[in-house]
Amino acid sequence: MKSFWHHLDKFESVVCRILLVAFVCLLFAQIVSREIFGESITWIEELSVFMFVWFVYFGASYATKISAHNRVTFQYSWLPPSVTKWIEAFADLLWLFFNCYFIYLSADFVFNKMNLFWKAQTLGIPYKYIYVILPLAFTLMSIRILQVNYNRLIKNIDPVDPDKIEVK
Repeated sequence: MKSFWHHLDKFESVVCRILLVAFVCLLFAQIVSREIFGESITWIEELSVFMFVWFVYFGASYATKISAHNRVTFQYSWLPPSVTKWIEAFADLLWLFFNCYFIYLSADFVFNKMNLFWKAQTLGIPYKYIYVILPLAFTLMSIRILQVNYNRLIKNIDPVDPDKIEVK
């Protein structure tokens, strides 16, 4: 099971890095093309937008893994940490229910209702392949919610939130 989590961690990290580098390089090429050659490459902007959206969704899944999503938590400051832990777990349960419902809706839309003839204007790729990120990312986020809460509630391991790390 450790191997599965390790590969999933690497997968999300590598995909995020590749997407970030790729869409930044494409946008740089578009800027060079416009400014130096006076020509615009039409498909670059569309592909960059799609890559950015995929990057955001994979990044959201990765942020879930390290418990770095924004939360309003000051109201818990007067509660003991053990109570706060269970309240946050309940909030994550609600988040999980939302994700499951969204997975159902997005999978139904992408796989059943979306017409294969709906295509990206300049790339010609069917939108079905672009929108598949919705059920995929929300499934990954749901897995990460379960993982974080298992580690926090059962193993007493709190994920390290990068915003809470003190600078030495």
